Amino acid sequence: MLGLQLFFEESEEGPGNGLALFKGKTVRLPSTVKVPHMGWNTLNIIRQNELFDGVAEDSYVYFVHSLYPVPVDKTIVCTQTEYDTTFTSAMACKNVYGTQFHPEKSGDIGLKILKNFAKIVVR
Repeated sequence: MLGLQLFFEESEEGPGNGLALFKGKTVRLPSTVKVPHMGWNTLNIIRQNELFDGVAEDSYVYFVHSLYPVPVDKTIVCTQTEYDTTFTSAMACKNVYGTQFHPEKSGDIGLKILKNFAKIVVR
């Protein structure tokens, strides 16, 4: 898993290109909220995926970020999160998975997501 910001073509963070695995860009969080978005927030599961097996709707995970991805293809979006705007917080497409939150800092829910990822990788 990598931060979602790397997966897309460009970023408002600065010059240079992303990996361009997917069409889209990374944009700054609105100026109406405290940036960086740091702390616990919930996941709204948009599309169930094996990465989120056993993870309940509105589970809390830990974020530290100032930007968020805007994918062109909305079918890759697995979860969204509200922080004055609705943003993509996790995506999956074939064997590529990404989270905008930090599963390693997200307690039991994060551990569940990491274990799910390990099961996926073993196959």
